[in-house]
Amino acid sequence: MEYRRFNDKYVVRLNKGEEIIESLTKLCEENDIKLGRVTGIGATNKVKIGLFNVETKEYHSTELTGDMEITNLSGNISQMDGKVYLHLHITVCDEENKAFGGHLNYAVISATCEMIIDVIDGAVDRKYDEETGLNLIKFDDVIKEPIH
Repeated sequence: MEYRRFNDKYVVRLNKGEEIIESLTKLCEENDIKLGRVTGIGATNKVKIGLFNVETKEYHSTELTGDMEITNLSGNISQMDGKVYLHLHITVCDEENKAFGGHLNYAVISATCEMIIDVIDGAVDRKYDEETGLNLIKFDDVIKEPIH
């Protein structure tokens, strides 16, 4: 992974063999990024995507392998229990241009991945919500901190 910071934005490049969630988590920890937005494109050959079933409150995941373009990677950075919490969705397409998408569990880069992180001044925490079964953003204790 290589990246450069430009004010409140990071331009990030992941290389072949790197995993998106692991790499972004490391970048956020090393740079004290507590809140932000992520967008990206690239290529993967192994991705696991999920769909949340609101009735059972469970994720159902599917692993896809083979050459795929990452046509969209988007999501946000927040925190839960003082740790980096990434909530990312991804859309990939195969060699027939069939698209697949969902919540990103992991994706291994096959060529490269280019991302932009927009850092937001502050921090937002998450808390597990019994009713939905999800870790929801909570606004009762939003912290505004300057960017380092």
